[in-house]
Amino acid sequence: MAVYVIVHPRDQHKDDVRLEDPALTLSFESGWAVFRDEEGVCFAVPSGQEAHIERVDVQEPAPHEE
Repeated sequence: MAVYVIVHPRDQHKDDVRLEDPALTLSFESGWAVFRDEEGVCFAVPSGQEAHIERVDVQEPAPHEE
């Protein structure tokens, strides 16, 4: 499951967000960080907010071919 934490600058910490969803994806479009799930856009952050976005889920390593 994809899990992202969005942390805003010090004076905006009340707006910090945690997003999680099995189908969650992140893309960067026209100055926006755009999160989508199965139903489409579910959250977006403008680059002007200077938020820090971090993926915090444990990702499974890709299988190695032998």
